[in-house]
Amino acid sequence: MNKIWLIMQREILNRVQKKSFLIATILVPLIFPAIIGGLGFVYMQQQKDAKAEVIEVVDQSGLIKFENSDKFEFVLIDTDLESAKTAFNQTDHFGLLFIPTFELQKPDGITLYAKENPSINKMRDLEGMLERQIRDLKLAEFNIDEETLKGLRTNVSLKSINLSETGEEKASNTGMLYGLGFVLGILIYMFVLIYGMQIMLGVIEEKTSKIVEVLVSSVKPFQLMMGKILGIATVGLLQFAIWVILISVLSSAVMGYFGLEMSPQQQAMEQVTQQMNDPEAAEAVAQDPKVTEILQSIDSLPLASIIFNFAFYFLGGYLLYGSLFAAVGSAVDSQQEAQQFTLPITMPLIIGYIGLFLFILNDPHSTASFWFSVIPFTSPIAMVGRLGFGVPLWELLLSQALLIGGFIFTTWIAGRIYRVGILMHGTKINYKVLAKWFMMKN
Repeated sequence: MNKIWLIMQREILNRVQKKSFLIATILVPLIFPAIIGGLGFVYMQQQKDAKAEVIEVVDQSGLIKFENSDKFEFVLIDTDLESAKTAFNQTDHFGLLFIPTFELQKPDGITLYAKENPSINKMRDLEGMLERQIRDLKLAEFNIDEETLKGLRTNVSLKSINLSETGEEKASNTGMLYGLGFVLGILIYMFVLIYGMQIMLGVIEEKTSKIVEVLVSSVKPFQLMMGKILGIATVGLLQFAIWVILISVLSSAVMGYFGLEMSPQQQAMEQVTQQMNDPEAAEAVAQDPKVTEILQSIDSLPLASIIFNFAFYFLGGYLLYGSLFAAVGSAVDSQQEAQQFTLPITMPLIIGYIGLFLFILNDPHSTASFWFSVIPFTSPIAMVGRLGFGVPLWELLLSQALLIGGFIFTTWIAGRIYRVGILMHGTKINYKVLAKWFMMKN
């Protein structure tokens, strides 16, 4: 155990002292907000500088009323379609909109001619404009005015309350929980894959540089493998903890700079109120039950439990896959040779990632979600996606127990391959050779 600890220390110091670790640890919490802010700025500037697209219109129906907007400028053409096409090609206008005589119940044949493929947003805007016009025509045909139609529309806002067996009520927000599961699941997928690949590359590097031959003279191959896995896992958790602390500190500093020292609910309400020029509108937004519901849902989240379980599944998933990546790294002599073995290892991880969107987030309490969250190879992603929705304690304990058992099982398999493969050079590796090494006696 002491030797594993020494190897673990070596791995931690070797990686923490690298400039790449310091740069990634400090800059990542700053880069993503900067990228989002930069892209948002470019998008706003693009929208600000955008000019209205000129669209020529041949309207044979005579029913549509065209009004210019900041997106489109319509020019009515009183000619036949073929002549309009010829004239359109001589201009730099965006498009030619042809509206034939149509029935209100079946408005077919409306066509946009353009010199380049129009974006989906422009097509959607044009379709929306035409749909509103045809809807108004239908209302007029049936003698229904707009106010009557508005009176018929009813918006239902379903409030979600979790009721415990003790009668305690807690507000919840499905949209927010979906986003939380989405983020946590992707983080687990990224961390396990990135740090697992680091193990494999580290083992390959030591094997090809002959360092491992010196190390195994004083420690067992299994101790070397475990020390490396635990060392990189510690570095990963340390990096994640620094990111959380750094983001929290930066957020607090920004809030303090702007004088936001009140509760989250009051902060949100004051920001909304300050942004509204109309006092009545400001009060209406501040009293919006949806805003209150979201804020109450955030307060009701068991953040300590979510953070603990996220760390557990990150560590458990990393150890499970890390041991397999270490076995592959010990068997091959180059990264190119390792490619044929990494796909079978990462396939369960990819299945869990896909299952997160197909099953977990859509119905976190379904049978498929249960099995995804207890099978060790998919549970790290699936279970963290379910944490915000509330998971029965027995399911959580079962999933964690099976994950620990899965780690022990994969470590045993990886250890038997690692002990032989780490000292082999120049051998053509295939699955038959790996099976032979696995079955080989000490």
